[in-house]
Amino acid sequence: MENKSASPTTGKVIRCKAAVARNPGKPLVIEEIEVDPPKAWEVRIKILCTSLCRSDVTFWKSEPPIAIFPRIFGHEAVGVVESVGEYVEEVKEGDLVLPVCKRQCGECRDCKSTKSNLCSKFGKDYRPNMLRDGTSRFRDLKGEVIHNFIYVSSFTEYTVVDVTHVVKITADIPVDKACLLSCGVSTGVGAAWRVAGVEAGSTVAIFGLGAVGLAVAEGARLRGASKIIGVDLNAEKFDLGKAFGITDFINPTNCGNKTVSQVIKEMTDGGADYCFECIGLASAMEDAFSSSREGWGKTVILGAEMHGSPVSLKSFEILSGRTICGSLFGGMKPKSDIPILAQKYLDKELHLDEFITHEVSFQDINKAFDLLLEGKSLRTIIWMDNDKLN
Repeated sequence: MENKSASPTTGKVIRCKAAVARNPGKPLVIEEIEVDPPKAWEVRIKILCTSLCRSDVTFWKSEPPIAIFPRIFGHEAVGVVESVGEYVEEVKEGDLVLPVCKRQCGECRDCKSTKSNLCSKFGKDYRPNMLRDGTSRFRDLKGEVIHNFIYVSSFTEYTVVDVTHVVKITADIPVDKACLLSCGVSTGVGAAWRVAGVEAGSTVAIFGLGAVGLAVAEGARLRGASKIIGVDLNAEKFDLGKAFGITDFINPTNCGNKTVSQVIKEMTDGGADYCFECIGLASAMEDAFSSSREGWGKTVILGAEMHGSPVSLKSFEILSGRTICGSLFGGMKPKSDIPILAQKYLDKELHLDEFITHEVSFQDINKAFDLLLEGKSLRTIIWMDNDKLN
């Protein structure tokens, strides 16, 4: 029986605009592409707005074989379901959804466990195209395959995402605020909540006050931390960080003859209860660990080491009771935890507005890269519809 409510594009190839990265570090090119219909277990999404995360920039600047080109980057976004493939039941046409890079199948041992947010059904590798069959749903008008990025690819008017990477959210939340929950904010808040378990009255030190670091501060603030120390080379981040709960600021260049860890230990009577590394440097990871309190201090690594360098720790410091762990997506299970964050925003508990520092049109997407590289932005919202720009 014909589905009379189906979109007129259901089951058809869609021709639309996309910002394509054809060479590492070169400006994205707005061009017309073709997007295939969703296959079984897939969802095609009309992107409403997207934002730029530093992970996009890292891979955009990387040379092959680490990064594959041509490619459509972007993984923080919000959109509306245009159509669904066979077996998809949890979302339908017209639903407001977030495409997310962290999958949750809900069926494997890991997804059923409360101990982590890993999903083992499809392995942990991120292939350059679709999750199940390894093929792409994107082509340029010459028929050349355009590769996917971490199973999202949101720098396009339409994208196709596996259902395990889709989160349905309430339509009550403004879409630009919802967009932030698909990666950075969820990662930071989740790290404070799910991974560290920050409690009221505890002390926190955060190395790197980008969007993720400030989201950690926001999570710690909501948990009632008594002292939240921000460590960053940019002094302007302190005033910015106050809105998210930063109580103290350390610029490593202004510590004189003392190390950052020495300063933090003096400020916290022996070391912070929880330390978070949000930069991606082995030296910062070691400093964060050294800044944690002996006996119970916990260090959470959120930044991927940008140079591939190992972290060196003294075994005696570990034997003294300190712990260190890593986390992807802040330990959050996307389908179950992101709706909670959305509700906390609607209840005026969670700050999201302050993360948005700039807005640009899709045609001006390269400005978002410039702003981030110049250290001028936290999150730049990229609107597909120019009329949505303030």
